[in-house]
Amino acid sequence: MTAMEGLPVDLDLRAFHNEVEGHLLAAAAHEEARAAAARFAARLERLPEAEREEVERLFAAEHLALARASWHRTALRGQELRGEYEAVYRRLRARLLAGLLLGCALLVAANLVVLVSV
Repeated sequence: MTAMEGLPVDLDLRAFHNEVEGHLLAAAAHEEARAAAARFAARLERLPEAEREEVERLFAAEHLALARASWHRTALRGQELRGEYEAVYRRLRARLLAGLLLGCALLVAANLVVLVSV
């Protein structure tokens, strides 16, 4: 356990890993947006440099907004699926437990019938 948070070390490492991965994904998205904006603006040869830079900036901002919205929708869908799968898992576990208890009850009943008949 860490002294500061009281969490197990593997949870701290997992949280740290997730945070670093998030920063790397964000940095990659920013770079992708800048590259896409530069490619788009390069085709606008007639624009003055200042206007081309403004187009690049706006394009990159829009690209990032779309990526952020896509990530948000993906995260929401992941949460929905997790809830659905957890509900199915709980139902399956309950059915398995019911079947196990029924099997045990039948086994006990069969043993009682055998013991009574002997």
